[in-house]
Amino acid sequence: MNTTPATPIWKRPFFTIWTGQAFSLLGSSLAGFALIWWLTSTTGSATILAIGTLMQVLPQIVLGPLMGALVDRWNRRVVMLAADGLIALFSLSLAILFLLGRAAFWHVYVILFVRAVGGVFHLLAMQASTPLMVPEKHLGRVAGANQTLQGLMNILAPALGAVLLGVMPVQGVLLIDVGTALLAILSLCFIPIPQPAAVQATTQVSPAGESVGQQLYEGWAYVWRWPGLRTVILMAMVSNLMTIPAMSLLPLLVTKHFNGGVKEVGWMGMVAGAGMLAGGLLLTFWGGTRKRILTALAAVVLMGLGLIIIGISPENLFLLGLAGNLLFCLMRPVIDGTIFAVLQSIIPPEKQGRVLSIVLSGSAASSLIGLLVAGPVVDATSLPLWFILAGLVSVGVGVSGFLLPSVMKIEQGPSNAKPELRMTMPESRA
Repeated sequence: MNTTPATPIWKRPFFTIWTGQAFSLLGSSLAGFALIWWLTSTTGSATILAIGTLMQVLPQIVLGPLMGALVDRWNRRVVMLAADGLIALFSLSLAILFLLGRAAFWHVYVILFVRAVGGVFHLLAMQASTPLMVPEKHLGRVAGANQTLQGLMNILAPALGAVLLGVMPVQGVLLIDVGTALLAILSLCFIPIPQPAAVQATTQVSPAGESVGQQLYEGWAYVWRWPGLRTVILMAMVSNLMTIPAMSLLPLLVTKHFNGGVKEVGWMGMVAGAGMLAGGLLLTFWGGTRKRILTALAAVVLMGLGLIIIGISPENLFLLGLAGNLLFCLMRPVIDGTIFAVLQSIIPPEKQGRVLSIVLSGSAASSLIGLLVAGPVVDATSLPLWFILAGLVSVGVGVSGFLLPSVMKIEQGPSNAKPELRMTMPESRA
């Protein structure tokens, strides 16, 4: 039996928390921009900058599954409060170091790593809590709202961050991050978040007395025994292996292939942000097809076509390249939001953290490998060729999904799954 929140009740508590998290995300984006810019302007070292970027993705790749297991063991509201508090505390500490003139690049590395750990904990706890607070029929729209927010941050954070750094020092931007984190904490203090029955039913340290190792194994076993989910994760990894490097190579393509300058690079970035924002809004208001996997697979094919258009655009047709990038970026939030909605509607609440963390870790790992491989391959061949190959791979991934029964039936859940209670709502405080 599935229990879902009553429609008149869920919107106010969920979007109160969501709004607080939106402000926190803005502060985090501004702080991240400021710190990366400080590393860039202070050291001028590509190696130091690369390590700084690595500090932001490493926790998701290496620690993601462990953090997912812990999210499933602990009260998710407490996890979000602790994550926001940890980020605020370390941002405040770094702001003090900057104020005293004692900040070094290794301090920034530590902060970037800790912030990334807190960010992954928060993301997993929020995503795992969403299906407990939102009716299943609205999960697609909420996923669209999340993607819209990400697209908006991609547009606002660099522009606003540059403006702020022009009128205040780095520590000022970090203090803004502290303030927005406190707003997120405030919203969490007054809104109850439903917990999975397995967490509510026991006062032990972990559900059913299981160890972290047992829960990690359970998460991996759950994914492995579900052919549809296994295949979707593999498809996402293959696609990310090619598409994520393509996103990072766009500025180089503009200057080397289209012979553009800073203005053209700016246009490409603006089109990318606008496309992601529009894709998120599309999913927010539309919600996708009734069978969500059809929306995701069609969007993967269209995303691939966008990359192919970029790759085959002649040097004198920059506008065609812009159109291809718009299509590419328009589809990305539709894909990500729809897949998250599919998984949130099927995975048992007590396993959400572990399974979602495996999905995210796999995608991040393949993206990192792709970034390491793309440079030598492009140097040995050509930039446009990478975009064409990435597009062909994405089209192939999308088309193959339509032909695989395990993928087309993913919304039926794992065949060996037992009926489980979808959620346990806390008692009303009305």
